Amino acid sequence: MPQSSLFGYRLVLLLVGASFPAASTLAAEPRIAGPVAADIVKVRDGDTVEVEAHIWPQQVVRVAVRLRGIDAPELKARCDAEKTAAIAARTRLTALLAPGGVTLSNISGDKYFGRVLAELNTADGTDVGRALLREGLVVAYGGKTRRDWCKTRPTPHSAGAATGHAG
Repeated sequence: MPQSSLFGYRLVLLLVGASFPAASTLAAEPRIAGPVAADIVKVRDGDTVEVEAHIWPQQVVRVAVRLRGIDAPELKARCDAEKTAAIAARTRLTALLAPGGVTLSNISGDKYFGRVLAELNTADGTDVGRALLREGLVVAYGGKTRRDWCKTRPTPHSAGAATGHAG
């Protein structure tokens, strides 16, 4: 099987597998290096977007993508401070993604909600997760305990020093 066909086949299996809870456990281990070209369909919040990934010519897969290595405050917040921070993170992510298409890399299945986990770069090469970290709108996240956004809000200097970066 040609390398490009094998890549497309693996990506489809990974993306479809992430849609089913039992299969997502199996799909969580393998990773696809990428890059995979994609168009933003919707920015859900400060760390999740919906994309149409161009897996091979004339073939598109629509999937939710959680940004690897970061955690943003939740829009369905427990307090006003978290909700305000969540809106700011989503607004900035939307602005970072406005200029055009993106690429996904380091793609794997995610443990929740049938989405994939990936790094996301803009057309000009900006790593949006790192940009949000530098600006203090999100914190580094290694998949463990989430930050209590109602007690503390990150600053540009402390955002990257949280729980790690594996995502």
